[in-house]
Amino acid sequence: MKRLLEMRIAFAIATAGLMLPAGAAQAATVSLAGIWSGTLEAGVELRLALRVKALAGGGWSATLESVDQGVTLPVDGILLDGATVAFEVRQVGGRFRGVINTGGSEISGEWSQMGARLPLLLKRTATAPAMIRPQEPKPPFPYDAREVSYANSAAGVKISGTLTLPRSGGPFPALLLITGSGPQDRNETIAGHKPFLVIGDHLTRHGIAVLRVDDRGVGGTSGSTAQATLEDLAGDVRAGIDYLKRQPEVDRARIGLLGHSEGGAVAAMVASASKDAAFVVLLAAPGVLGEQLLYAQGEAVARALGSGEPVIARQRALQQRLFALVKQGGDRNTLRARLQQVINQADEPAHERDAEGEHSQHELALRRIAGSQLDMLLAPGFRYFLTYDPRVALQSVKCPVLVLNGSKDTQVPAWQNLPAIEAALKAGGNSRHRVEEIAGVNHLFQSAKTGSVIEYAQISETIFPPVLDLVREWILGIVKKH
Repeated sequence: MKRLLEMRIAFAIATAGLMLPAGAAQAATVSLAGIWSGTLEAGVELRLALRVKALAGGGWSATLESVDQGVTLPVDGILLDGATVAFEVRQVGGRFRGVINTGGSEISGEWSQMGARLPLLLKRTATAPAMIRPQEPKPPFPYDAREVSYANSAAGVKISGTLTLPRSGGPFPALLLITGSGPQDRNETIAGHKPFLVIGDHLTRHGIAVLRVDDRGVGGTSGSTAQATLEDLAGDVRAGIDYLKRQPEVDRARIGLLGHSEGGAVAAMVASASKDAAFVVLLAAPGVLGEQLLYAQGEAVARALGSGEPVIARQRALQQRLFALVKQGGDRNTLRARLQQVINQADEPAHERDAEGEHSQHELALRRIAGSQLDMLLAPGFRYFLTYDPRVALQSVKCPVLVLNGSKDTQVPAWQNLPAIEAALKAGGNSRHRVEEIAGVNHLFQSAKTGSVIEYAQISETIFPPVLDLVREWILGIVKKH
């Protein structure tokens, strides 16, 4: 689930807040152009890559990449004044100031963020550090991959994706993969990982056709995810099922759905109203009202990032005020102004302010980042999610269901959602379900230490292999009974 993930990543790797002097003199003997790599010790090791390009009219443009988080941010200002190097990124909170050595090979400085000051040494390198993703499949493949497109005619949306098909033994059982919240590509790429590519490859190697598709507004799919509700996305899934039913290689009686995170709510919604879904796999799916999930998610993510209880309490209070306004709705411009007013008026205890009584860097960063999320808060899909209770649909799902969640999931906590999903399935009389909490894995089903979102890209494993095996064996067991 990405609804608050981008906000959390911003907290973890922020670089902003330094106002650069206009017209500062730049040293003519040293160029900043190139790649500068370093490691920030912030509780965990974060590898950084500063990529600088010389501008034709003088000066530089730059981006800052957090390699281990798979995030690249634009640098809004960078300068070299004598031997002093400084840069900012206004998108998030923090700053860097350092001194370049005589040979122009190292910049030794300090990273400041939300009141914390951390040493950072940037070294000129020929290439940036690379991610290691050993599970990402590489060709040649022992199956066929077909680029496909079809339409959700009722919504006027063209959907593009990839259908992978075993080469013998058809017609095959098939699985349609449904991504989590936010605009995702067909591989559900996040933090440098491609979990849907890994899942699709694994299952197709074992005789299951897999359809993975781009979300609205991504890749070859038209429309806008930001403007879509869960019901709109369910319509896209139903169009995908209809497409699979038309394929001669697919057994139309053995088509299933796999939804990750918010995609699990969409899968349950479709399966509750259609007999075309022969089985459903829910990975880290929500089982409670969207608003309650976001409160639990906010607290769990903040604790995993090391935030104290007073900060968590203020964050919860701010969420409650913002969500109350979102649920009220109204004119978009008026609502935006009211949301911004709540953010501006967020309180901070006097003892946490600086000597002049001004807000701390931490508080200012919280407000800046909350303000950057206004478009998300105003999106129709967000309001729909806040008030949506997946238990209603789950009670009407009659096909076999596999429900998995990780014990270290901070985005869809297992303690909150697994019991709710199981209770809803039982209340609806579904006896063909299996619910398991997988020990030691996070929201992406990676083996994790804390479950923090900043770990996602640092972990080389894309999906814990026993989870892949469990999903495969469960599906094969179900389709053999048809």
